[in-house]
Amino acid sequence: MADKDRWLDWALELQALAQEGLYYGTGPFDLERYERIREIAAKMISADLDIPLNQAKTLFCSDVGYVTPKLDTRAAIFKKGKILLVQEKCGTWSMPGGWVDADTSIMENTIKEALEESGLTVKPERLAALVDLDKHNLKLHPFKVIKAFVVCTPIEGEFEKNIETVASRYFDREHLPELTQDKNTKDQVLMCFAAWEADHWETVFD
Repeated sequence: MADKDRWLDWALELQALAQEGLYYGTGPFDLERYERIREIAAKMISADLDIPLNQAKTLFCSDVGYVTPKLDTRAAIFKKGKILLVQEKCGTWSMPGGWVDADTSIMENTIKEALEESGLTVKPERLAALVDLDKHNLKLHPFKVIKAFVVCTPIEGEFEKNIETVASRYFDREHLPELTQDKNTKDQVLMCFAAWEADHWETVFD
């Protein structure tokens, strides 16, 4: 791990400890110390990511309660032996997906994100994997992320350009485009092919 990543991890750990202390603590002096620790952690994050302090506080110091990972879903949509990928504005490709809303389940979020990014109504068939982004993907997020890959069947609909994606296309496994590495790697796409083809699939998890 690079020194830069270590400093960020330490700052995020301090922020998490301060957040939990502020939630569970009772004494006024302890609460004051936890607030100061969170302030220092925000300054470290601001300096490490080169973002304004107020932005660091908004992103990493606004939650309350026990600190838990964020959850991301990816819809692996298959048709005639090919997987559907959507093209990001930056030019790379990914399975449709995004952060799970607070009032949404994994299945509901998979359906919602697939519709928003690909224009397709889908039927989730099986959970292919539930994995830690840090162990498999390019780490661009300064917080823990758990990724859920869900194999889906398309029902109806067609692509329309939107605020997140500019194109959609089906690809076979031998001709995958350049992928958005923090969202899905080649190994993860191939894993989804295997899950789709299998008669019986055991969910992959870390």
